[in-house]
Amino acid sequence: MHQKKSKLPVFLIAAVVVIGLVVLGIFILRQSPSEQAREAVETFYDHEQKGEFASSWQLFHPLMKERFAKGHYIQDRAHVFMNHFGVTTFTYSLSDMEKIEGWSMTKEAEPIDLVYATTVTQTYKGEYGNFALHQDVFVAKVKEEWKVLWDYKK
Repeated sequence: MHQKKSKLPVFLIAAVVVIGLVVLGIFILRQSPSEQAREAVETFYDHEQKGEFASSWQLFHPLMKERFAKGHYIQDRAHVFMNHFGVTTFTYSLSDMEKIEGWSMTKEAEPIDLVYATTVTQTYKGEYGNFALHQDVFVAKVKEEWKVLWDYKK
């Protein structure tokens, strides 16, 4: 008698291999926390470059939103950079991300358990010549989203 071979073992092996490749792909493609933090800073400054100050304001940490009302921030950023400096846009670069534990935005503020820090250099070419601004920028996670902070310690 001729028995029909079951294709079940081959199917199971193929399914395990496919699942393994998917899991490996997800693991490889997943960004590290520092890469996610860097991406948040880049998104913030991409909006700033385009003059989309309402969008960049949305990326602020709640502590920053307490410092700047949305309307005031939008008006002030446009006024200072475009009117006073005589520029319409800028380029920027970021230093490597540095992990910091127990960082505070001000001397009085409660420490944030974990932030990532980078130095952002904004380069302007405007009416008053070429110049660069260097600012330390911090990023903390709030409800699974990375949010931007500036340092106000004196």
